[in-house]
Amino acid sequence: MRILLNLEYDGTDYCGWQRQKNGYAVQQAVEEALEKLPGHFSGLTGAGRTDAGVHALGQCAHVDYAGPIPPEKLFLALNGTLPGDVRATASRRVLDGFHARYDALGKTYQYRAWNGTVPSAVFRSTAGFVQGKLDVQCMDRAGQKLVGTHDFSAFQSTGRPVRSAVRTVTELRVLREDGFVVVRISADGFLYNMVRIIAGTLFEIGKGRLKPEVLEDALVRGDRDLLGPTAAPEGLILLHVCYSEAKMGQNILTGREG
Repeated sequence: MRILLNLEYDGTDYCGWQRQKNGYAVQQAVEEALEKLPGHFSGLTGAGRTDAGVHALGQCAHVDYAGPIPPEKLFLALNGTLPGDVRATASRRVLDGFHARYDALGKTYQYRAWNGTVPSAVFRSTAGFVQGKLDVQCMDRAGQKLVGTHDFSAFQSTGRPVRSAVRTVTELRVLREDGFVVVRISADGFLYNMVRIIAGTLFEIGKGRLKPEVLEDALVRGDRDLLGPTAAPEGLILLHVCYSEAKMGQNILTGREG
């Protein structure tokens, strides 16, 4: 049977979600934890390939399982074998044809930056750092230019070729939360480093170093060089993956939602 897992993790000490030859991945940590449980597991597949140092509160992954543990109890058993920086927060049975990546309707990411005089010692692994005054209202207004369906060719790093760079951003907000500035983006999909490039550019707009119009220019011209730097990975977190209940089946999700 196929089971959907909700996972959260601190990505600081991992090379990303996906298994790699030269690094320890979150996927590998979960697979090794599953192997310690009774039964047989195969085909662990994540909804999103978070990069090195990137975190998740709402990563989802499907896995095929034959064994004695009830699907709705699997996440509890799994937490007994996972490392402390990876947690399973929910588990449920889904349709055998369900696919965590290809059946995702959309994802929500958040980029959080500490906005102070000096970097934070406490949040150094879970937030970026931006020094100096930021015009958050200007950043939020500028970000609305990206909402909608566009060719985001300029908003990607090289290294992961895609057939199409067209994506639909359904919501983009910039706000202050205590000492942090937060950029929250929901879309039907994201290109490689897309959120971090958007965040890095919005920070430059907030400082007055770039004009808000640069976002529209980049969309039209497809020129990465028009935009700001790629924000550091530690500030990025995958908050949520959205699915159609019809694709999963009518089971009730057990445990916390990511």
